[in-house]
Amino acid sequence: MILTEATRKHFIPSYIRTRFSRTNRANKTPYSYFNCTSYRQFAKVEGKCTAHYVRYDMLYSYVLSRLQYWSQRAAIDEAILYRELLNAGDKEKAAASKKQAAALAKAEKRKAEVDRLFMKLYEDWSSGRITEYNFTMLSEKYQDEQQALADQIALLKEALAADRQTTENTAKWLEMIKRYVNPTALTAEMLNELIEKIVIHEAVKGEGGQRTQKIEIYYRFVEKID
Repeated sequence: MILTEATRKHFIPSYIRTRFSRTNRANKTPYSYFNCTSYRQFAKVEGKCTAHYVRYDMLYSYVLSRLQYWSQRAAIDEAILYRELLNAGDKEKAAASKKQAAALAKAEKRKAEVDRLFMKLYEDWSSGRITEYNFTMLSEKYQDEQQALADQIALLKEALAADRQTTENTAKWLEMIKRYVNPTALTAEMLNELIEKIVIHEAVKGEGGQRTQKIEIYYRFVEKID
């Protein structure tokens, strides 16, 4: 089950709709729930979806606690948090980015060399120092390498540009979370600015019958960081 912008308004108590409510018959305490709407669509398709749900108050508390945590982290040491978010669970990506930068420098250097070799080849042919046959053979070889290097350089630049965008997005999200200092309640504005979507998985029961449920928050610009 995924909660996106269309369902975020239900975090605000005055916006809770009756269709999300049911009564706890044991103590008559009203609980609000978010039920998986996909189950109604795919209930008859085996393995497609199950009738999972999450209690409103528990989801509210969890999301608020995570935003409080990140708000406090940003207030304590923004620079450290910035570095952590850039490398959040992805040291391999940072290493790959470093390799891409090195590969780009190497490809650009080689392309410059091939360009010079091609120019020298043309000069040798023009002055009659090499035959027409050798010129044609070598020029085709250089042109093929030039094209291959140009394609490689374009791909590497595209990948590194995406990494730079990640850096900008991280800084942007930090600026937004800093505006909400130690929040005590969720607001529609806060959720719409900071969160992209919330994915709620089906609950599982442990050996003692204890119910546990995985909830994933995808934040705007930085996605999963919890």
